[in-house]
This record gives sequence, structure tokens and C-alpha cells, in this order.
Amino acid sequence: MDFFAYLEQTGLSRWVREDSSLWAYPGVLLVHTVGVVTAVGISVMIDLRLLGFAGKLPVPPLERYFPIIWTGFWISGISGAILLAADATTKVTNPVFGIKMILTALAVVNLVLIRRVVFRDPNANNVIRRPGKLLAAVSLVLWFGAMTAGRLTAYLGAVSGVPGLINRIGG
Repeated sequence: MDFFAYLEQTGLSRWVREDSSLWAYPGVLLVHTVGVVTAVGISVMIDLRLLGFAGKLPVPPLERYFPIIWTGFWISGISGAILLAADATTKVTNPVFGIKMILTALAVVNLVLIRRVVFRDPNANNVIRRPGKLLAAVSLVLWFGAMTAGRLTAYLGAVSGVPGLINRIGG
């Protein structure tokens, strides 16, 4: 915990947490949101296509969107690390935050598998095989879970800066 307490006291963390500027916490949170929306939004588009939606849309050209997905992921990862550092001792003790991180890691592994299984299949344009469809369905569940857990970290678990105060649904 000493390391996380140290992180909270760095100049960047204090600025993000305490400055009233729109460039501080709100700005970093906006950048984080844009990164998440980019990565998850394009992933969901690909997942839905693999599950049969927009069936006339060819699958192979969708592979060109993976660099954009990774750019969004890294933007959200870097900005998320800054947000974490600003409130590290609270976030790392929040089980909902841990769930978010596990689901995000699993979604990233699943994304890599989709690219390997689906986009390396020479028949991907005509027929999406069962493993590809299963990976797409799992992707949707993992991203939905990660995003839900991310939102719930603000409402469940320890409250930032208030030792001993815990948010709980229903009082």
C-alpha cells in the first residue's frame, strides 16, 4: 500500500485530483472515455458482424480496424493509469475495480484470439465458423462486463478520500 500512497502524492496525481481545471480530472476522464469507446465500439462492431449482423459486409476488410482498436485501448490504458494514480489506495482495494481489470484483460486476450482465429481463416469472408462466433459472443460479454464494472467503481466500494465509508446499493 505504501507504493499506492506514494502514487497519490505525486504532482500529477495531486493535480488530477485537486485542480479545478477542466483539463485535470474531467479532461483525463474524457480522454479515458474516448479511448474506451473507440476500442470497445469497434470491437463490438466486429463482434456483431461475426455473429451474423450486416451479413453482406465482408469480414476480411474489418481487420484494418485493429490498429484503431489498439490505439483506443492504449489511450484508455494510459489515461486510466493516471486516474488510478490519483486515487490509487481507494481503487486498488475496491473489488469492483479488480473485476474491471480482470474482465478487460480477458477481453484483450479474446481480441487477439479473434484476430488469429477469424482473420487468419481463408474462408472468413464466406462463413464464420463456430469458434469465431463463440469468441465474438464472449467478447461482447467481457466488454459489457468490464464497462459495467468500470462505471460501478464510482458507486460501489470505498469512497475516495473518506476512510471507512463504503457505498452500497440500497443503503
